[in-house]
Amino acid sequence: MSDAPHLTARRAGPLTGTVRAPGDKSMSHRSMILGAMATGVTEVEGLLEGDDVIATARAAEAFGATVERLGPGRWRVIGRGGLASPSGVIDCGNAGTGVRLLMGAAAGYGLTATFDGDASLRGRPMGRVTDHLERMGARFDWSGKPGLLPATLNGGGLTAIDHVQTVASAQVKSAILLAGLNADGVTSVTEPERSRDHTERMLRAFGVTVDVQEQGGGWIIRLAGGQRLTGTAVAVPGDPSSAAFPLAAGLIVPGSSVTVEGVMLNLLRTGLFETWREMGADLTIANRRVAGGEDVGDITARHSVLKGVVVPETRAAAMIDEYPILAATAAFAEGVTVMRGVGEMRVKESDRIRLMVDGLRACGVAVEEEPEGFIVTGGRVPGGATVHTAHDHRIAMSHLVLGLGAENAVTVDEPEMIATSFPGFVEMMRGLGGDVA
Repeated sequence: MSDAPHLTARRAGPLTGTVRAPGDKSMSHRSMILGAMATGVTEVEGLLEGDDVIATARAAEAFGATVERLGPGRWRVIGRGGLASPSGVIDCGNAGTGVRLLMGAAAGYGLTATFDGDASLRGRPMGRVTDHLERMGARFDWSGKPGLLPATLNGGGLTAIDHVQTVASAQVKSAILLAGLNADGVTSVTEPERSRDHTERMLRAFGVTVDVQEQGGGWIIRLAGGQRLTGTAVAVPGDPSSAAFPLAAGLIVPGSSVTVEGVMLNLLRTGLFETWREMGADLTIANRRVAGGEDVGDITARHSVLKGVVVPETRAAAMIDEYPILAATAAFAEGVTVMRGVGEMRVKESDRIRLMVDGLRACGVAVEEEPEGFIVTGGRVPGGATVHTAHDHRIAMSHLVLGLGAENAVTVDEPEMIATSFPGFVEMMRGLGGDVA
């Protein structure tokens, strides 16, 4: 990863080759947290070794677990059956998922912990999680503005709640469920629209009884307090959110054929691939198999003539992190791509709707911004801009992929943030034939 203040992507020849996606970020965070809460040894293979997950691993250690790196992607966590008060501040860096899930996990124990992060994380709303943890009995003291880090948690003495999601959010659901493990009573979360279910799946692997019942297009998840976790083996498959970047480049650069091996195919994570196919993308999946309790496969993307589509709003939860790269590919599609019902994008690492609109416009693409979404009119992509990323790794990578297919080079600022989720991104794209420097 470059330490330069900027990175630039230029159109070159076709992209070809086979690469492996980094380990899934969601599962990597959870493996560290659940391993720390458990009793005994948790062996993890395929862990994403990006800055965000490393921050969560350090937090697990600060809460009393023993955390060891055994080799590339291979880690061992020895848990002591619960979390203890850390001696110092829990610095979560840029990891929004990490801090919100850690708050939920820690809230159930009689401990005191102060959470903080970098400038970007300090600007992201925590109330969407902490409000519900306070309903359960946890207490949060805010050093500055309420709802923003740094914050000190006083945990323990929780009572179960019945929570109904108004916006599909795996982070909110997961924080409540993790707190519910040590709450009095049965905690339930009702989801009118399904969000990713890695927490439920992984809790079962650690020996927890989790009841999931379908209800309409969503489900109700229930778990009883007082359950104990037992260390286990976790195999982390490739992250579909990361695989999206080299695959998108394969779709938009003429003559390209790019294969990404070992990609998770959980149906709650494949909304982008479904949308691309509706746009006319040549995507094929081979070698389907099961790893870490998840369906995985090898995905090949070949250069395709894309057309604009209306993305169903009900698909948002299955691809909320992929809308930036979808918008970048939509810039090359003939016609209009409508993306609505994605207001959740505004409270990610940045206001991703605003940044994608600004970046695409700077590159000569017609974009219309709405409060809960945006509309891209594709076709010709002039490029030739320097894009502000606001420390957001997905904004940076999306515009670098755009630059590989644009008429003129596209530059992004603050490229060091890419390492938070995708260490080796630049090297991977260069290995496929991309001009990124």
